[in-house]
Amino acid sequence: MLPYIDVPFAYAANALGASTDELKLIFSFLLSYPLAALLKRLPDNNPKLKNCFIIGVSVLYLVGLFDLWAGLALLVTDALAAYLIAAYVEGPYMPWIGFVVLMGHMSVSHIERARAASPSSVDITGAQMVMVMKLTAFCWNVWDGKQDQAGLTDYQRDRALKELPSPLDFAAYVAFFPSLMAGPAFDFADYKRWLETSMFDMPAGSDPAKAPPTRKKRRIPRSGTPAMINLATGVAWILAFLQFDKYFNPAFVLADKFWSYKLVTRIFYIYMMNLVMRMKYYGVWTMTEGACIMAGIGYKGVDPKTGKASWDRLTNIKPLGVELAQNSHAYLGNWNINTNNWLRNYMYLRVTPKGKKPGFRATLATFFTSAFWHGFYSGYYLSFLLAAFVQNTSKNARRLLRPFFMTPDGTQALPRKRYYDIFSWVLTQATFSFVTTPFILLTMSSSLRAWSSVYFYPIIGVTLAGAFTASPGKKWIQSKIKARSTRPGMQRVESMDHLAGATLGVPSDPGKEFDEMVDEIVVEVKKRRGSKGVPDVAELRQQVKENLFTKAKSEGGLEGIGIAKTQ
Repeated sequence: MLPYIDVPFAYAANALGASTDELKLIFSFLLSYPLAALLKRLPDNNPKLKNCFIIGVSVLYLVGLFDLWAGLALLVTDALAAYLIAAYVEGPYMPWIGFVVLMGHMSVSHIERARAASPSSVDITGAQMVMVMKLTAFCWNVWDGKQDQAGLTDYQRDRALKELPSPLDFAAYVAFFPSLMAGPAFDFADYKRWLETSMFDMPAGSDPAKAPPTRKKRRIPRSGTPAMINLATGVAWILAFLQFDKYFNPAFVLADKFWSYKLVTRIFYIYMMNLVMRMKYYGVWTMTEGACIMAGIGYKGVDPKTGKASWDRLTNIKPLGVELAQNSHAYLGNWNINTNNWLRNYMYLRVTPKGKKPGFRATLATFFTSAFWHGFYSGYYLSFLLAAFVQNTSKNARRLLRPFFMTPDGTQALPRKRYYDIFSWVLTQATFSFVTTPFILLTMSSSLRAWSSVYFYPIIGVTLAGAFTASPGKKWIQSKIKARSTRPGMQRVESMDHLAGATLGVPSDPGKEFDEMVDEIVVEVKKRRGSKGVPDVAELRQQVKENLFTKAKSEGGLEGIGIAKTQ
């Protein structure tokens, strides 16, 4: 660590009521802006200089600012392991070996962080989580480069690596300092195009006069203005967090005094606590995205609507998309976008055999990958499990209620839909504030205490909704929708959810996943034993459900959650 580096941060921490490490982390984000501006100004024809500069700054951050010598060794170990696996392991299991090694190593870090019980301190775990996304994707990219390109998707072909990169290029990719500590993650193909400046080529046939302006002979377009907008926005979010965290924080939710307030006040307070915690993530992710824009790697071509350069290649968060979400899909889809992309492209779609659509196995694998990637606090798993059931309920409610607020042909909103939108927004925000509270409180006991203070209202709501969809009421509403509809054919279009994947690993329809699980089990049993003595799929599904409900009822469990008699 640099001599006396902690002195100004300790003084500021005492004045602001924050931790020294948190302020140093914010300082590293701020410092990345002038350093990224300098990086962008290094000669385009000297990639080695750019690589060395990137590696040098990252070492300065890890060792000079945070004194993370062991963390530096850990990241080097992970990077070296992934590079050697990609280089020397042959066969279709290469990407999976890389995945197991990297996830296993990160799991050890998660366990050590949980044992340390110091959430406000900065260790290497955050950087390692970003590293796991980049390195597991790298292994798959190398594998795709060895395959018949005709058999790959457009996304896979675009990122396939037909030859192993040089150790220096790879090391700089891993150590890219604007996104080192908190992301965003990106594939090596993006880094290579940025390094070689091919990322900034205009599409064939386009007018060169419409190319975004650059400075002198540099190919990277001017990015100072959008980067500084991100910086200002991120700083504003961080300042808001520091201000409101004094009033809306976990300590007060867990205090005995919290129970003395009215129920509506407790629900509002829990919502505000979650909003304030999101402010911190909004600030961090917006600032790191801005640093990537300053360096130029956030470039995404020319926006065809505005004719100006687009800089949202590495967008990881859309705050308005989260805060104004009227359903669970929008809420989860606008949060941690790059992790969503990683889970979809390098887990959900990879565990599915070619020619088949993803099913139960893909969803289950994605769910557990997302859970293990986040860590081992019990609060994470409470949030993930409840989010799955909430998402299922949200989808069913939208299908059964929304048509009554639309014209019979379903193309236009009726005047009363504004009330549906307001109600949906309030319900979504209040529900997910409950769902994500364990993500903040971390432990089982604290999470259940906070949940009990508002009488588990979303769990009760999900249970009642599950019971309703299992009752004749669902068919009655569906008949009303069909009677008022003037849509020709009224044939249900097959959902495209299987292409998008389980958002953040959260299954979109647990009941459907359960049915697919039974189907897959029956097919597998028939393959192994033949059809003799094997029950019909529908019969086996009903038997499993009846056994589950009988057991849940005898143990006093909540009947009807998730797969409760789902039709």
